[in-house]
Order: sequence, then C-alpha cells, then structure tokens
Amino acid sequence: MNFKDTLVASLVPIFLGFGFVIAKPAFESFPPILLMGLRFIFAASILIWWFPIPKGFLKKIFFASFIANTLQYSITYTGLNFIDASAAVLLVQTEVPFGVIFAFFMLKEKPTLRALIGIGVAFIGVYILTGSPNLDGKIFGIALTILGSAIWALGQVIVKPLSKEINPLALVAWLALFSGPTLILISAVIEGDTISYLSTAKFNHWLIAFYIGFIMQPVTYGCFYYVLKNNPLYKVLPIVTMGIPPTGLLAAIFLLGEKPTSELFIGGVVIIFGVVMILYKKKKEVN
Repeated sequence: MNFKDTLVASLVPIFLGFGFVIAKPAFESFPPILLMGLRFIFAASILIWWFPIPKGFLKKIFFASFIANTLQYSITYTGLNFIDASAAVLLVQTEVPFGVIFAFFMLKEKPTLRALIGIGVAFIGVYILTGSPNLDGKIFGIALTILGSAIWALGQVIVKPLSKEINPLALVAWLALFSGPTLILISAVIEGDTISYLSTAKFNHWLIAFYIGFIMQPVTYGCFYYVLKNNPLYKVLPIVTMGIPPTGLLAAIFLLGEKPTSELFIGGVVIIFGVVMILYKKKKEVN
C-alpha cells in the first residue's frame, strides 16, 4: 500500500472513533434510535442523488438495511447510552470475531487455526473488561453493545453479495435511504416525543448529528472504498480496525472526561490482540 492510500485509510478510524464517542453527549437531546435515524437521513440526502435506482435489488437492499443499519445501530447505540464510551469503543471490536463466525456458517469461509485462537483471546478480553468497576451493574448496556456487534457482523455477511453487484458507495447511499426513515418510525414508537426532541434539541447536539450524518458517514465509507478499490482487504482492514480503539479512547478521555480503569485497559489490549490474530494473514494465505 502506497503512502497516499495509507494516509486515506488512516482517516477512516479517526472519523469513526471520534464520531462514535461524541454521539454520547448528543443523547441528552436525541435518544439513540432517533439520532441514528437522523444520521442516515442526512447521509442519504447528500449521496442518493449521485446514483441511479438499483432496480432488481431493492428488496434485498431493504432487508440488508434492516439488519446491517436499522437493527444494529439501534441496539449498539442504545448500549452506548448505558455504558462509558471508552468501554463501548473496545467492546465493538468483537465485530471482527463475530464476523469470522458468521462467515463460516453462512459463506462457508473456513477460519484458520490462528483466527480461532484469536476469537477465544478476544472474548477472554471481553470477560476481563467487563470486570471494570465502571461497568458494575451495567450488564444490560454491555449485552446490547456486544449484541449490536454480532448483528453488525451478520449484516456485513448479508451485504457482501450485494457489494459485488452494486457500486459500494451507491450501496451505502441506498442502505441509508431505507434505514433512516425506518429508524425515525421505530424511535417514534419506542422512544416517543419525536417532535419534542427535535424542537428542543441543543445547538451543539445538532452539530453532532450533522457531523455523524453529513461528514462521518460519507467520508469514512468514501475513504474506505477508495482504498479498498486499489488494495487487498487484508492490508486495509488492520489499519481501519486497529485505529478505532486509540482514537475512541483518546476522545472519551479528553472530550468526555472519562477515566478508564486498569481492567478496561487490560481487557481492551487482550481484545485487540485477539482481533490482530484474526486479521493478520501471511501473504501466501491471501493469494
């Protein structure tokens, strides 16, 4: 991977990690599901005009959007609402081992022995992390965050065949178009008072919503697919995945004033080590 592509790939975890953490303060004005609905409506509003309607794929896209976007983001960000962002940004790394598990059962992609060991190591890290005093009595938030990670992985397995048929960025746009209004509707039913939340939201929380919808969503996926077009996945994924924890942790510490415990740091390191074992592939394994 050349220097330019490496630099572009490095922007992805910076935008994602920062955006994941700063979403938490916005929950003061927008409940999690409503905020995610705004995120995808904003993203779709600037992306959808550039791509034609993917005729023949709309039903599949709607189903994929429900799993990969609507269901996953509802659960993950509701979990974030109950626990510290510093813990959540580490727990979502379980997306990688869950991805290997779903790929094996649904796509018949056989994992290596190293990947299987990495899965075990990652979940040992989760066990250590959940022993942090900051997470005491927050099992509901922990469970939701991990469940959301599993659903994200399932969603990617469902989306993968579509990405071979549709321009990846066009797929992002149409997934967002379907999931945004659905999330708003679900929010109205579950969280209620949608109009009240929108009319009384603080200006700085609107700025966060604008950031994650108009900037983070299109920029991160645009950068990711640009680099992926020119480089093999095994070179791109480690940069993206490994960059999110430090970015998220720094944002949680310096912007939110969180104080991660030693259990969180140790558990986080073990999780990341397990993820590295899963992602790392020798050249002969990917050719």
